[in-house]
Amino acid sequence: MTKKKILVVDDEREIVTNLCMALEMKGYEALTAFDGQEALDVARKEMPDLVLLDIVMPKLNGYQVCRELKKSETTKSIPILMLTAKTQESDVFWGKETGADEYIKKPFDLADLLERIGVFLEKKEQNKK
Repeated sequence: MTKKKILVVDDEREIVTNLCMALEMKGYEALTAFDGQEALDVARKEMPDLVLLDIVMPKLNGYQVCRELKKSETTKSIPILMLTAKTQESDVFWGKETGADEYIKKPFDLADLLERIGVFLEKKEQNKK
């Protein structure tokens, strides 16, 4: 069985490093991107099983990345979990409006995040059947 690929997108390298370590310890393959354009490029090339996506980033913001991935036939089924410090109700609204499957506010509980990732990957696997 191949490892599930998770794309971690954030311009804060420490967050990316910590998330990647946690994901790899859980047996996932962690892919990284540090800006919105790189996120689109990596997602289109690698076809991850799930994306953890920050909103405030250089080049393209998370809303733009989410919208682009969700409107494409090849990437629209990839679950996107927005992971962000933007906590206003309007931010949550726009996250969902652009297609995010989940909106998680920073600071987040790592165990809870890993559990949510597992749930989304399980749902995706069931939808394939």
